[in-house]
Amino acid sequence: MSEPGKSSLCAAAKPTSPPVTREQAMDAVRTLLRWAGDEPAREGLRDTPKRVVDAYSEWFSGYHEDPQEYLRRTFEEVAGYDEMIVLRGIQFESFCEHHLAPIIGRAHVGYVPDGKVVGISKLARVVDAFAHRMQVQEKLTAQIATCISEVLQPRGVGVVIDATHQCMTTRGVHKRGVSMITSQMLGSFREDARTRAEFLRFIDIDGGK
Repeated sequence: MSEPGKSSLCAAAKPTSPPVTREQAMDAVRTLLRWAGDEPAREGLRDTPKRVVDAYSEWFSGYHEDPQEYLRRTFEEVAGYDEMIVLRGIQFESFCEHHLAPIIGRAHVGYVPDGKVVGISKLARVVDAFAHRMQVQEKLTAQIATCISEVLQPRGVGVVIDATHQCMTTRGVHKRGVSMITSQMLGSFREDARTRAEFLRFIDIDGGK
């Protein structure tokens, strides 16, 4: 649950800047191409601004999605099921908000229901909605866990993300073969060591690769 007076990490993104037209976005790409040392008017780059803008529309579609909506349709006819539910290995692609370099990884999501469950595809949609925004992995992990906790009101939620960051592999320190693991545990996943251990055993990060 979010604290009173504090904005929820789960809330839909609301841009405050004036809207940008498609043509303005393509002009910005042309400027970057010139800055990089090439000529946007040459044949090979002539359609690149259009392609980049189309790609941005797909990569950052999460700004136009409300992850909470995916979790609002729940099911209560579960014959009293109250044990852990885990969706393991949700593949995602995101972009580092510092360099706009890809973040590619897998999310593992678990929760202990309290009388209602949600379709498993909706958990994957929540991951994608947040991933399709400019991100840092720590924030992405917290957003997914908080959203599930606030909307489903389960007894506990656990999220673990294992991802590689191309801002680290293709620039800067140029370290390949390195992945970053983050976790967010809420409710019984934080308070009960046995619940947390069960979740970590279920997702078995190394064995699941």
